[in-house]
Amino acid sequence: MTLEERLPEARSPLADALRNEARGRPDSWIGVLDGLIDGLENAAHELHGLADRAGDLVDDLEEGGTRLVDGLLALGRELSRWPSRVSRLGSTGWVLAQVAGSYRLHGTRTAFLSDEHQAKAFAALHATNARRFTELSIRHGGAFMKVGQLFSARADLLPEAWIGELSKLQDSAPTIPFEEARAVVEEDLGSPLESLFSSFEETPVAAASIALVHRAVTLEGLTVAVKVQRPGIDALIEIDMDLLELTLRSLTSLLPPTDYDTIVDEVREMVEGELDFENEALMMDRLAEFFEPIPGVIVPRTLPHLCGPRVLVSTFMNARKITDVLDEARTLAAAGDAAAQQRIDRVGGLLLEAYLRQVVQAGVFQADPHPGNLLVTDRDELVILDFGCTRRLSAETRQRYLDLLRAFLAGDSSALSRLFEELGFRTRSGKPDTLHAFAEDMLRDFREAASSGTRSAWLDREELLTRAAELLDRAEADPVIRIPGEFVMIARVFGVLGGLFHYYRPKIDYARHVLPVLAGGTV
Repeated sequence: MTLEERLPEARSPLADALRNEARGRPDSWIGVLDGLIDGLENAAHELHGLADRAGDLVDDLEEGGTRLVDGLLALGRELSRWPSRVSRLGSTGWVLAQVAGSYRLHGTRTAFLSDEHQAKAFAALHATNARRFTELSIRHGGAFMKVGQLFSARADLLPEAWIGELSKLQDSAPTIPFEEARAVVEEDLGSPLESLFSSFEETPVAAASIALVHRAVTLEGLTVAVKVQRPGIDALIEIDMDLLELTLRSLTSLLPPTDYDTIVDEVREMVEGELDFENEALMMDRLAEFFEPIPGVIVPRTLPHLCGPRVLVSTFMNARKITDVLDEARTLAAAGDAAAQQRIDRVGGLLLEAYLRQVVQAGVFQADPHPGNLLVTDRDELVILDFGCTRRLSAETRQRYLDLLRAFLAGDSSALSRLFEELGFRTRSGKPDTLHAFAEDMLRDFREAASSGTRSAWLDREELLTRAAELLDRAEADPVIRIPGEFVMIARVFGVLGGLFHYYRPKIDYARHVLPVLAGGTV
């Protein structure tokens, strides 16, 4: 009996959407989109309520003649953000409504077309809606763009048209006038640009949600990447984090119950942490030193005398985005090029090893592995960029995750249950079954691909969607009510990596990339 048969009462709209998508139904996500729109409307109503209560507080203060300077300053900040919050929610809701409406009408409009023409019409609709969502993300920037970046790594689940559009968000966000970037650099470093660099390219080589990257040459002749924080991005991020919390609270009927307080707190800390370039420089140098003796993985090093609160300068890496390299190799491999397939295997193995080593050995891991932050050199070395979103792990926590991985690979259920409890996971029933199911979902395919040494271990799209729906049913029946903070980012990392691995299907060399990490222990 399948999980779906055992738990018929635990069917969330999201689980139904995943099942319908696996069956190829064009209207798969209408229920989810409707729920999102309702959630945005509820969040907007709550914002209006906050504004009304803030206005009442002003009246109370005026009537009482009380001077509460700190309170009024906080109130002023709250009210100043209110119009931007409502505007961002409103435009997001409008775009989602357009997307939902177009999918809802699709079936009626194409009912009398042939199967071939229906498929073409559906592909065109995907392209239109993907473009709508991408343009929304670009227009809003900030955390909105980071959501699109996260989705862009799931080529195994999303239609090709969506991936093609969302990939634009990885490193091709809107730029800013060069004079604004120059002003940030000169203000932070305290000198004219010409006295800091022998040359500085005005057009950025990459533009992301938080910052832009310019290529420059130092006075000593070293080619460097100059990361410049977008002016005013801190206020935008603060607004988006407030909206995330409001919207998530409005979506509880759509999502399975879990520890959303921890998730929101962790995401807020990580996204706001991306504004701290001084900490990013420390994390980058720490991981550069860690990976230096490990062949095949490269982390750039900073130039401390050219770094500031909003400027980070590091060695420039001549490499290509990982998905460009793997797409090219995938096409060649499909045509029978064995060397191209071996390249996919090498890069995939290095990617898995690099993140296993970070989580269980390095003491810190880069928690934003979307394809724009992962490059590949001509020698098939993996380059990891962008350490604004990082998470530190204590030696004790790293050891427990290493033990958890070993227990999972060995199939030791009792050890898994003990380690889940020690790490701080809790289910509503107190039983570990849901936790075991999540571990199986996150790590099973990595285990099968590594231990079997075959590509067939990676599930296809329909199987992935069906399994995800069953996992949501499990989470509805016995929710995980407490999650350790660090796991939010670990799950994010391996969710993104899982998308890349399922799409490119590398054959993992277990002895080369996994066994040394398991045998080496924590550092």
